[in-house]
Amino acid sequence: MSLEFRKPSDDYSSMLRQEEPPPPPPPPPSKRHIRRWRIAVTVISVTRFLVGLTNKVAKKNAVLLRPLSFVSIDIEGSDEERVPVLDVDPQDLAKMVKEKSLQKLNDEYGGIKQVANLLQTDLKTGIPGDDLDLGIRTKVFGPNKYQKQPTKGFLSFVLEAFKDTIIIILLVCAVLSLTFGIKQHGLKEGWYDGGSIIVAIVLVIAVSAVSNYRQSKQFEELSHESSDIRVQVVRNGRHQPVSIFELVVGDIVSLKIGDQIPADGLFVEGHSLKVDESSMTGESDHVEVNDNKNPFLLSGTKVTDGYGYMLVTSVGMNTAWGEMMSSIRRNLDEETPLQARLSKLTSHIGKVGLSVAVLVLLVLLIRYFTGHTKDENGNKEYNGSKTKFDDVMNSVIAIIAVAVTIVVVAIPEGLPLAVTLTLAYSMKRMMRDNALVRKLSACETMGSATIICTDKTGTLTLNMMKVTEFWLGKEPIDSSLSSEIADNVLQLLCEGVGLNTTGTVYKPNSTSVPEIYGSPTEKAILFWALIDLGLDIDEPKQSCEIVHVEAFNSEKKRSGVLIRRSNDVRVLGTHWKGAVEMILAMCSYYYDKKGVSNAMNDDQRAEIAAIIESMAAKSLRCIAFAHANVPDKNEQTQTKLEETGLTWLGFVGLKDPCRPGVKEAVLSCKQAGVKVKMITGDNMHTARAIAFECGILGPDDNLHEDAVVEGVQFRNYTDDDRKRKIEHIRVMARSSPFDKLLMVRSLKQKGHVVAVTGDGTNDAPALKEADIGLSMGIQGTEVAKESSDIVILDDNFTSVATVLKWGRCVYNNIQKFIQFQLTVNVAALVINFVAAVSSGEVPLTAVQLLWVNLIMDTLGALALATEQPTNDLMDRLPVGRSEPLITRVMWRNLIAQALYQISILLILEFKGKSIFSVTERVKDTMIFNTFVLCQVFNEFNARNLDKKNIFKGIHRNKLFLAIIGLTLVLQAVMVEFLKRFADTERLDWKQWGACIGIAALSWPIGWLVKCIRVDNKQQRKQRT
Repeated sequence: MSLEFRKPSDDYSSMLRQEEPPPPPPPPPSKRHIRRWRIAVTVISVTRFLVGLTNKVAKKNAVLLRPLSFVSIDIEGSDEERVPVLDVDPQDLAKMVKEKSLQKLNDEYGGIKQVANLLQTDLKTGIPGDDLDLGIRTKVFGPNKYQKQPTKGFLSFVLEAFKDTIIIILLVCAVLSLTFGIKQHGLKEGWYDGGSIIVAIVLVIAVSAVSNYRQSKQFEELSHESSDIRVQVVRNGRHQPVSIFELVVGDIVSLKIGDQIPADGLFVEGHSLKVDESSMTGESDHVEVNDNKNPFLLSGTKVTDGYGYMLVTSVGMNTAWGEMMSSIRRNLDEETPLQARLSKLTSHIGKVGLSVAVLVLLVLLIRYFTGHTKDENGNKEYNGSKTKFDDVMNSVIAIIAVAVTIVVVAIPEGLPLAVTLTLAYSMKRMMRDNALVRKLSACETMGSATIICTDKTGTLTLNMMKVTEFWLGKEPIDSSLSSEIADNVLQLLCEGVGLNTTGTVYKPNSTSVPEIYGSPTEKAILFWALIDLGLDIDEPKQSCEIVHVEAFNSEKKRSGVLIRRSNDVRVLGTHWKGAVEMILAMCSYYYDKKGVSNAMNDDQRAEIAAIIESMAAKSLRCIAFAHANVPDKNEQTQTKLEETGLTWLGFVGLKDPCRPGVKEAVLSCKQAGVKVKMITGDNMHTARAIAFECGILGPDDNLHEDAVVEGVQFRNYTDDDRKRKIEHIRVMARSSPFDKLLMVRSLKQKGHVVAVTGDGTNDAPALKEADIGLSMGIQGTEVAKESSDIVILDDNFTSVATVLKWGRCVYNNIQKFIQFQLTVNVAALVINFVAAVSSGEVPLTAVQLLWVNLIMDTLGALALATEQPTNDLMDRLPVGRSEPLITRVMWRNLIAQALYQISILLILEFKGKSIFSVTERVKDTMIFNTFVLCQVFNEFNARNLDKKNIFKGIHRNKLFLAIIGLTLVLQAVMVEFLKRFADTERLDWKQWGACIGIAALSWPIGWLVKCIRVDNKQQRKQRT
């Protein structure tokens, strides 16, 4: 029921004035009082109307509909605003659709039209869609959002970091050291050793927790982006895309193959609509939806065939999908293949580190208890029973702390963190480059891709179709001379275009420009019919009844419609539209422009085929029209469309120009060693022309005879032939989704890492089978997007090439960090082990090792994992499946730097005092300072694994420079101002100069090492 506020009539006002004596002139009434009067009058009028209606129904003994519950809402608005009052129970309506209660729909609600009336929806033009209308619908029925499980808070990340076994052991050691230190030296002096370790541990945990918390928030944001689906709705007569989160009850939603049902609702109109309800019911059989037996549509299900419109009846938490999704927390801790490999590498290195730490522990304990360890004054630290228990415990705890800290430094837990950091960073940046990552593993896998199988329409081309040629029968027709076409042929074209389409035309009035909605192909054909031929495509919708529809899909490559004309009910009309070869094979007659039907012999068929070939050579996509009249057999439902003996009406040539920059993007992929194969539904001649235009086929290429094949030819190859020829295939025309799937499987069997683009529902198997599935954000169906790993938001092949570059950047950044961290691991382990075995002391204390660990794991990961992609990455060959994670180049760099650091630091350990004439504490401080500075200088070396110029593009990475600066400042503070905390001594400017000079030698050593050529065997083979 729709209620409106009305102004009191003038007669009613005059009647009130006549009954009362004229009062003194009152002050003018306020707007608030006027509004209250109007509400009162409206309520009285409606109440009287309802009482009168009830009495009439009671007198006729009619059956009343179930009284619906009223929803009380606050109404605000200006005097002139129309305020809708929605009289419906949201819970009851939602329950009826969830339970699919057809009886309740008809008996209690009065059918679909009555539900639309209750929701104040016009089934043709939709809801008004203004802000007030949308606001009230959202307030009454709720938003189309489900309640998510609470995300992990910052404290949970802190607790996770504390659960680390090594950290717990260190904390225990620190607490014991703190306890015995205070007991022995008092609170003022005794807290330093244990307290310093605790502060260092807290700092490491805090930095790690903050980093993980930030990455979690970024992944949550990307998760929200990936679930924001665009839905086509009809509001105020106009088709418009809206976010799924902005959908309201009462909306009319357009549905086509591959769409996800965005909310619960009722079928309004459509043809051959089938949905996959397996996500809700578990049943694999597709369910047919119609207005008679099953008009119910459930959110979360997928359209598998046909098209139609639905009326939204419940959204968000009132739907079964919303209830189910609110109880599910998306797993954002997905472990990518590279993270798994790194975890295994970390485990192996950890075992080595643990073994070294145990050896160091045993050596230090043996030396201590045998009296070989001396204090600063040269006295034995352990003298049997003469040594106090507290002193023994302090020494033992210090030894254990050093051993445990060696394990902390040895275990490169920063590797998985580096992967997370670089993935989170690259995912965020890829969003700016029109790529939405749905699965983390796709980022890194894309860097290994060796072949990209791409669609043509919309990916390589602009997907902005325009009809440039029209042939009637076998005669060309200029659009300006459409008056020459016979009326009967024009009428058949009008039926074929206007009824056999999924597009729509909106024209508010006769003088306005028509707004056309639908796929680019449908829009181009409708525009041609409306503007060029001047046809009234709405006229057949009034004079014809659609009996059955066969929706277009990529298998059949055609769509058909069966109609009954109002002026001749004894004859049914069949109209087909689709790929020219398919339609031509179904035809036995053709029309000329005079409207005469002629028999089509082999010569005329060959003549038309030659015309089609010449148009295809000009990169035109050809769509044909044909029709047939068949007698009505008076059966209740006739669903079979005539497929032979049709009459050929003609065909149009649609031009879809290549995207700007696509040729350069294809060339970039080729230079990167990545082959590009085009898989399209167009005929061979169109496909070949487009491939040449895009650079997939080059005029100078020595093309193999199998460079361009058709899908049927490819699928009929034997397995051996397919494996042998697949490397030469550049273009596959007239392909089906099965052919694409077969291509992907064959390439993977040959050892390739395959990326595939797809936009249709039938592309889902190929997208899932591929190593990287790339769906299209504009033309892609929801089924395709859910099956993919990355969504290309602008449907542009240039963005695919950008994703390839980002994938290589992710892989390269992780390799940089591995080289950097393993250098530190090897150097720290060897130095501590040699020093412990030879002298019984370790040059680096627990706090110092924890500081080095912080530099490596978190700051180092941030610095190296956030490098942006460069064009140099596209000059390398793909790594493929078999390339090891740590390459020969990395081993060369790593071993050289580690040997240098070990050598120089051991010289300082054993000869430093005499070389620089310093005390033991100053010598240890110089070792610590030089070791940290070596890592800082080595971070520059790690920026480029094989190029000598390590400073190229460094000004673009502000974060890297900031981290280097922060590390140097903190190191200076540690050495100069935190002497008790870090167990250091202040250094003079000469000693600082010596430390910096020794560390800076890492640069020339790195330059010299890179002169040693180390080629990977696989790369040499590929280059050959």
